[in-house]
Amino acid sequence: MSLCFAIAACDRAPWYAVPEQSPSFDDFPSHAARAVEMADPDVDPLFVRDILPKGDAPWRWAGQRPALNIRVRSDENLNYTVDFTLPEITFKDTGPVNIAFTVNGRLLGRVRYTKPGPEHFEKAVPRNWLTIDTYAIVGAEIDKLWTDPGSGQKYGFIITRMGLTH
Repeated sequence: MSLCFAIAACDRAPWYAVPEQSPSFDDFPSHAARAVEMADPDVDPLFVRDILPKGDAPWRWAGQRPALNIRVRSDENLNYTVDFTLPEITFKDTGPVNIAFTVNGRLLGRVRYTKPGPEHFEKAVPRNWLTIDTYAIVGAEIDKLWTDPGSGQKYGFIITRMGLTH
């Protein structure tokens, strides 16, 4: 009986049209670099230092000197970009803070922040600071840390997005 079912199943396969073929990606322009969203599931391998593990939020706490690796595919017209927040809970204890922004250990800019809240920093990176087809270390450094009175953990600021963009 089962032989009959097996033979019947082999009768003939249904006919399907060949799917339309996709174009090749050989000439597709790749991103010269990337700004990393802290909510991205594949972001952890890019961290160099001082970026804490992901919680339930789409951002990460940073320590004093957060940094990550960004693959550079072009050195033309790249900007260091970071979106971050200075939380009110930390700011009430630290007061105004200075944050230095670096690329490959070189100071790109330094800004004094006098109030809490969301911030955006963006500045062009000199071409001679980057090498094509290598990684650039994009970092920041805050001058004052906040200590959580409950855990004793030290925090700098909250990062949402960081990297190199056009």
